[in-house]
Amino acid sequence: MNRVMDAQLYEALMAFPFPGEVVGAISYGSGHVHETYCVHVHGANQVCTQFILQKLNTTAFKKPVELMENITLVTDFLRQQALDKGEDPDLYLTVIRTKDKTSFYQDSEGEYWRLYPFITNSISYDRIKFPAHFYESAKAFGNFQKQLAAFDASRLHATIERFHDTRHRLELLDRAIENNYAGRLDEVEAEIKFINEKRHYGSYLLDLYDKGYLPLRVTHNDTKLNNVLFDRDTGKAIAVIDLDTVMPGLSAYDFGDSIRFGCTQADEDEKDLSKIRFDQALYDVFCKGFMEGVDGALTRKEIEVLPWGAYIMTYEVGVRFLTDYLDGDKYFHIARPEHNLDRCRTQLKFLEEMERNWDQMQIRV
Repeated sequence: MNRVMDAQLYEALMAFPFPGEVVGAISYGSGHVHETYCVHVHGANQVCTQFILQKLNTTAFKKPVELMENITLVTDFLRQQALDKGEDPDLYLTVIRTKDKTSFYQDSEGEYWRLYPFITNSISYDRIKFPAHFYESAKAFGNFQKQLAAFDASRLHATIERFHDTRHRLELLDRAIENNYAGRLDEVEAEIKFINEKRHYGSYLLDLYDKGYLPLRVTHNDTKLNNVLFDRDTGKAIAVIDLDTVMPGLSAYDFGDSIRFGCTQADEDEKDLSKIRFDQALYDVFCKGFMEGVDGALTRKEIEVLPWGAYIMTYEVGVRFLTDYLDGDKYFHIARPEHNLDRCRTQLKFLEEMERNWDQMQIRV
């Protein structure tokens, strides 16, 4: 291995038991959160094996130890299930332990590193090119729920406190309105009025959970299309990835975020709101795949409220964008002064579109 490379990277590489000689580590992927490298290793007979090495972004994820505990618990459980069923465990994310048998390495500068195998012949998509992609992602996320149905979600850490607590998100919006830090309150009267008119819906799922009608599940919490790997040849989904936000939650959250992301072809920051349309055909495709993937693992009540997951996740994200706009754009990265306001407006328009299609969105059980 070339020791001229970055000393911190070299230190991290030396912490893991690679099956051969490391011959290179190059920046990889288009992610904006972690620092990612593709590591090339020459083993026996000069066969090249690849791995994914990541330096965790501890600004975005402030509890890296708890985050890695969550990921390790979930991936170990999934691998053991695969082994018990005679399936290929390498089609699931695997946390490769360090030479000291830990799930991560903390270097001399206090940074955290983790290592995964590279899943070969795979590809991810940022946008839905064909309905079949959305269907396959739905099956993958549904199967994720099924596989982890027997896992006690209370064992996991809430690495981002109150992440999908819509009641709390509304409290933060109220605070932002009161403070009016960026002096933008007069610009958003219509958006605030709209959100307040829907406010009673925000706690619907949490109220059901508090009353014992919905169980706590292991949830992915970032169920966008690009967090599923597809086989390049067959187009089939082969793995759910990016488990940084795996936490205890409600199954409707994961279903809902996929619908929020995938059932409109417009960009999240589209300024022309006439382009924000609810695609009922894609919704039906996703429902079919998700229900096939879940395969009876959810309760009747959980299935009934899945459309509410789509509605409330969209509402919550709209609230978050508006809150950040009023606070002066402190959380979400922006490319223009009204970026977060544009994002908020697309979410609110999508809510209106769902309301128009509400009867068609219901899932019969």
